[in-house]
Amino acid sequence: MKAVAISRWALLVFFGMVLTACGVSKPKPAQIPAIKADKPIQTLWQFKLGSDVSFVQSLQTAQDRMVLTSDDGKIAVVNVLNGQAVWRHELKTALNTGAGFDGKHVAVVTLNNELVLLQDGKVLWRNRLTSQSYTHPLVAGERVFMMMADRSVMAFDLATGVRLWMQQRPGEPLVLKQNGVLMAFQNTLLVGLGGRLTAINPDNGQFKWDVPIANPRGINDLERLVDLVAKPTRIANSVCVRAFQSQVGCVDALRGSVLWTRSSVGSQGLDGDAKTLIGTESNGMVQAWSRTTGDRLWDSDRLKYRELTGPLFTSKGVVIGDSGGWLYLLSSTDGSLINRVQTSSDGFASTPTALADGGFVVLTRDGLLQAYQLP
Repeated sequence: MKAVAISRWALLVFFGMVLTACGVSKPKPAQIPAIKADKPIQTLWQFKLGSDVSFVQSLQTAQDRMVLTSDDGKIAVVNVLNGQAVWRHELKTALNTGAGFDGKHVAVVTLNNELVLLQDGKVLWRNRLTSQSYTHPLVAGERVFMMMADRSVMAFDLATGVRLWMQQRPGEPLVLKQNGVLMAFQNTLLVGLGGRLTAINPDNGQFKWDVPIANPRGINDLERLVDLVAKPTRIANSVCVRAFQSQVGCVDALRGSVLWTRSSVGSQGLDGDAKTLIGTESNGMVQAWSRTTGDRLWDSDRLKYRELTGPLFTSKGVVIGDSGGWLYLLSSTDGSLINRVQTSSDGFASTPTALADGGFVVLTRDGLLQAYQLP
């Protein structure tokens, strides 16, 4: 059965219609009083991409560089030390995903189902795909890996663009129109297929192991949608992921075994350190679990009923954005609010992403990459 994509925003609209039909209005978030922080969150630099960004991107830093993409095909590689452009390119065709990046090569997928590889602002090759993809390509090990909307996984030769292998596993008829899980772990490719985390041999596409994070439940296809969403968080052998609106869990990726899973209703990825795992819920709650046991450490309702980004875990605290353009710094110990800053954006197109110097960057929906320093 051919998979049909459904966006997270379409689901939110659907649930909003249900609430309206039932006469239930959406709760309003409480006002947050002024915070007497010792030092403000400081702006380091800004970079303007030049076009709007509607899909949420998982920003990657490699060799002090980061790649950004816009809906209409603008691509920019930015030096994260100073916010200056390394190179730009316009594909002049709409894009369907954010970019895969290894510090040198950029891989993107167009709305016309083309995989495009670029280097130094020039197109190296294009390859027509058999179906759509909503997950960022992965550039690693002289290959480009893809996860398609029909739940097939492909590998392409980095130098030539020739397809090396394809594997496909049947699943539920609906797929989430959102960046999924596709990552490298040692010499293994980890892929989210439905509610399962799957390990694949990157050389030949053979499955190594497969473990459930969440199992489809419900009486219709919408209720059974449990795709794994980006971004996962990895510390040593521990890889922790979220299954859309159902579960969070951690896996020992070396052994291929589930460490624990817990119920959690959210649509954004996770972050954490060796002890703590942080996630944001769809109702604006922020939750923390023990990474090793899955025990609940704390809940915070300070941002309840706000539409939140995924979290960034730092040594200074947890950074989270909301749809109103606010960035918040919460204590990683108890979730208390430490600091916040208002940006000029109406929302963010990325989770806050760490920089090497202890700062972070975040991409706004109007294509502005903003870098900040935490106090």
